[in-house]
Amino acid sequence: MSAFKIPLLGLRSDHFRHPLDLEATAALKQLPGLDVLVRNLLGPVAEQYFYLENIAASILVSEQQLPELHTLLIEACKILDLEPPQLYVRQHPVPNAYTFAMRGKQPFIVVHTSLLELLTPEEIQAVLAHELGHLKCEHGVYLTLANILVLAAGQLPWGASIAQSLQMQLMEWVRCAEFTCDRAALLATQNPRVVASVLMKLAGGSPTLASQLNLDAFLAQARAYDDISNDQIGELLKQAMTAQLTHPVPVLRAREIDRWGSSQAYQALLDSRPVEQGDRSAVKGGWRNW
Repeated sequence: MSAFKIPLLGLRSDHFRHPLDLEATAALKQLPGLDVLVRNLLGPVAEQYFYLENIAASILVSEQQLPELHTLLIEACKILDLEPPQLYVRQHPVPNAYTFAMRGKQPFIVVHTSLLELLTPEEIQAVLAHELGHLKCEHGVYLTLANILVLAAGQLPWGASIAQSLQMQLMEWVRCAEFTCDRAALLATQNPRVVASVLMKLAGGSPTLASQLNLDAFLAQARAYDDISNDQIGELLKQAMTAQLTHPVPVLRAREIDRWGSSQAYQALLDSRPVEQGDRSAVKGGWRNW
């Protein structure tokens, strides 16, 4: 492990969960019985299917296979106090990474080759730690639940209004969960600029453009996005344009992680004085992917 990174032994998910994630998860748990359905009935089938798919069509990272990636994963797991999942690399032109874990068996992370080509090793570790955040917070069941509920609601005979209502609630939860996982990325890299740089490159980067991007200008762009909320029309436009997205827009995520990186709660974690998350700072605006 790098000497300058502090291992967070005893770290719990409630030490770094974003308050919006806490609220959205509490609301989602009010839907009775569906969590049990996904875990015990649908989960095992989905778990085996995706496991077989990855074994068949991706590269399993290990000490013998892509060892530098394996080292980045193991270091992030040690910092976040988490057992290492399997890590797969898949050939794909769209930069992305995702996680699957249903019942604690064979959890895994998949990273696309195009994402690896776009990022530096530190930035790749930020992505891996973001995905580890989903595992640390046990988001996997609810992500699957969201997909199933949206699909099922669309088939119900009593109309699209129910499907739309469920979809809005579930997409809001997914977006809020991403803020928490960005915090996990920061805890592992312990450098807010690394996490913000990943978001900048996902917004408008490429292997040839990456060296020309200016992170300070990107963070200034985030403040301009905030300014649009100063009038009612701007705020309504943001909500309408982003309500169906699964991830917060990159500039909003960069602004959030920049703010949390200078907070007392973050510093307390690095000082081995974890505190429960109580910051209720409002997060306005839109949403987007990774």
